[in-house]
Amino acid sequence: MYDLIANTLATRHLDVIGGFHPSPDEPELAGLETVLLLGPSGAAFWDAFVTEPEFQDGTANPVDRWSSRVITALAVAFGATPFFPFSGPPYAPFFQWALRTQRCHQSPINLLVHDTSGLFVSFRGALGFRQRLDLPAPSTTPCETCTGQPCRTACPVSAFDQGLYDVPACKQALRATDPAHCLEKGCAARRLCPISQTYNRQEAQSAYHMKVFLENGT
Repeated sequence: MYDLIANTLATRHLDVIGGFHPSPDEPELAGLETVLLLGPSGAAFWDAFVTEPEFQDGTANPVDRWSSRVITALAVAFGATPFFPFSGPPYAPFFQWALRTQRCHQSPINLLVHDTSGLFVSFRGALGFRQRLDLPAPSTTPCETCTGQPCRTACPVSAFDQGLYDVPACKQALRATDPAHCLEKGCAARRLCPISQTYNRQEAQSAYHMKVFLENGT
């Protein structure tokens, strides 16, 4: 069934980022035997998404609205329970769930790194199943064998140097000279990850998310 789910997700340009089997003492996951985390499938996702009504209608939060519509429909089709990182409070603990998949790991700059999408990993939602699905083998963290770990020094304003993301420093640089061209190409630290560079994510998608990030909050 895992392959059927993955193949169906691919028709909507979504990938299984990873999965885990909940423990019995998790009330928010009661009755579920498997949780699969879902994310965009590289360049194909953005080409398809910009043709969708949520992107075309000019209304706020198009990516979240698209995710809600598409993943809820997939949940109905599979008899699954949908979860979203943007629905709350309370918010589903996607960061902790991602680590439990053992396909996502904590990078040297404390952002999640994925075994195939690198620091470009992102989550559009998750599906909870009452069946216990066989999951692919977990991966080890790619950061241990990453030569030079370029993510550590890529940020021109050292926004990750203290172990926590210095959001004000990042936004100040973006509004000023944007020395690493992050608004056009995406976060320099994310895109210099060697795995990110093989992921084939479109710069237009990164630029869109950077624009939204800069517009929201201080």
